[in-house]
Amino acid sequence: MKVAAAHDEYMLYLRIERGLSASTLKEYARDMDRYISCLCDAGITDVDSISPEDVSAFQQLLLRGGEAATTVRRRMSAVKGFHRFCLQEGFTEKNPTVPVRSPKTPDKLPDVISVEDACAILDHITGLRPQDARDRAIMEVLYGCGLRASEVCGLDTTDVFLDEGFLRVFGKGSKERMVPISGTAATALRAYLGTPRAELSLHGKNATARDLAAVFLNMRGRRLTRQGLFKIVGAAGDAIGVRGLHPHTLRHSFATHMLNGGADLRVIQEILGHADISTTQIYTHVDRQHLTEEYMAAHPRAKAGVQASCATIP
Repeated sequence: MKVAAAHDEYMLYLRIERGLSASTLKEYARDMDRYISCLCDAGITDVDSISPEDVSAFQQLLLRGGEAATTVRRRMSAVKGFHRFCLQEGFTEKNPTVPVRSPKTPDKLPDVISVEDACAILDHITGLRPQDARDRAIMEVLYGCGLRASEVCGLDTTDVFLDEGFLRVFGKGSKERMVPISGTAATALRAYLGTPRAELSLHGKNATARDLAAVFLNMRGRRLTRQGLFKIVGAAGDAIGVRGLHPHTLRHSFATHMLNGGADLRVIQEILGHADISTTQIYTHVDRQHLTEEYMAAHPRAKAGVQASCATIP
């Protein structure tokens, strides 16, 4: 089968069967365009003609171009997915990406704020304006439920079941899951869904049906965008001196604090909507790092023992 035809089938599969978002599809298309262009330059037009050496040559081309290892891994993920798809669909009988190893990337632990900072941020939003009630509810839901930014912006009023203690969330690939909500997060959201949200909706003269269904509205009565959410979160962090606060930082903090509090890793995986437990396991590394830092800071002999050991080395 021709590479170009297989590429079109792959993109159709990602859009319809995988249900990827428009922005994610653009990234896949960009990565695949570079790959196919590289193959064409080498005179390769059939899927069956692609060898492991060709795949490796593309990866080396990216690395020589100065791209970070993390970026190269992402591009190669699209390429590997393409070849797995071709094999599954019977377009070829081989997968040339199997022997090709992706470049190693340094382990990067997620950014996490302390419980004290999280509480300080949430407690600082005390205004009486409709947008203050909205911002308080947003911050409580991000930290209290561990949602992604897109999931918060995508919430509809029909997805909120406060009496039952759940939110219906549509995550990556439009996968549905039920996320528990209680305590101050439920209280803040309930308070916002009353008069404050109604007042914000009055500004939506040109609002669409999709806007009117949204839980979180902007000052024009329309569905809050990701950019608007980032500004709200950043401003909330700035107010108490936590610079560069990001919605995902609150998601990471939620998971880490849950783990530190004794929650089962499988429960955290289910709440976060991770398809693979290995994705959730990064928080065990954060937990271990936290334990080490606390030990080194608190134990009277921890640092002394290190210094004494170093002093004995000839």
